Amino acid sequence: MARKLRIEYEGALYHVINRGNYRGDVFGSVGAAEAFTAALAETCEQFGWRLHAYVIMRNHYHLALETPQPNLVSGMHWLQSTYSTRFNRFRSENGHLFQGRYQSLLVEDRAALVRVVNYIHLNPVRAGIVSAENIPGFRWSSLPRFLRGGCPVWLSPEQWLEHLGFDESPAGWQAYGNYLRKLSANPAEQDRQEFKNLSHGWAIGTQGWRQAMAKEYAHRALSPGIERAQLHELREARWTAGLALVLQDFRKTAHDAKQEPKAVDWKVAAARRLRKESGAPYAWIAEELHMGMPSSIRVYLSRQLKINK
Repeated sequence: MARKLRIEYEGALYHVINRGNYRGDVFGSVGAAEAFTAALAETCEQFGWRLHAYVIMRNHYHLALETPQPNLVSGMHWLQSTYSTRFNRFRSENGHLFQGRYQSLLVEDRAALVRVVNYIHLNPVRAGIVSAENIPGFRWSSLPRFLRGGCPVWLSPEQWLEHLGFDESPAGWQAYGNYLRKLSANPAEQDRQEFKNLSHGWAIGTQGWRQAMAKEYAHRALSPGIERAQLHELREARWTAGLALVLQDFRKTAHDAKQEPKAVDWKVAAARRLRKESGAPYAWIAEELHMGMPSSIRVYLSRQLKINK
C-alpha cells in the first residue's frame, strides 16, 4: 500500500483521521470508545501533544492536534498500536484493526484550525447520529468535555476558541454551542468553511501557504512511496508556485494568459521555463496558459528553437 506523506516540525497542526479495517465498527461499544479515549489521553501526556478537538464515531475518528515537538509519527504509532493491542486482547482476536495508515492533513494556522474543529464537533450531526440541539449530548467528543470544564492540560481549546471571539467561561461555551447549532443549519457557511475538503488531500490552508510548503518540502515528491493523490497535489502546488513566479517575471497575469494568442512569444518562453524548472506536464501548462492542445506546446517550442538558431 502506498505510504501517505508525512511532514513533521515543531508546533505543527494536523487533522488526523483513520477508519476501522473494512470500515468495521472498531468503536462500536462503550468499552471500545473508552479504551481509545484512554489511549489518546496517554499519548497526549507521553508525547506532549495538545489536542484541540476530537470525535470518536463507530468506525472512525478525527483529531485536531498540535505537536510541540516533531513527533506525530512516533505518537500515532504508539496510539494505534496500543489501542489495537488492548482491543484484540479484550476480544481475543488478532489482525489489523485499522484500514491502513492514518491520514494526517497539515493545518496552516488558527483560522484553518477553527474550521477543522467545527467540522469535528459537527461530525455526529452530519452523520445523522444526533440532532443539532443535542450536539453536547454526544459522549465521544471533546465538546461535552469542554462544556463540563476541568479539562486536562493537554485538551486545549484556547487557540481556536479565542479566534472565534469566545472565552472559556460558561457564557463563552454557551455561545460556541449556539454558533455550532447555527452552523449545522447553514450549508452555505459549511461550504464557505470548505467542510467537503477538510478530510482530503495533504494540507488545509490558503493557496499561498500550500505553495510555500510544497516548495519547502518538494524533495518529498521524489519519494517513491507517497500516496498517489497526495503526491499529485504536492506536485501541482509546486507547478502553481512556478507559474506565479514566471508570470511575475514576464509581468503578465492569468487574465493576460487567457486573452492573448496561444503561441505568443512570452507564453512559449514561459512554457519552456515551467517544463525546465518545475517539471509541469504539457497538459497542465496548456490549460493554465491557454495554449490549446498539449501537443501544440511541443510544436511551439520546436519552432522557437529553430528561430533562435
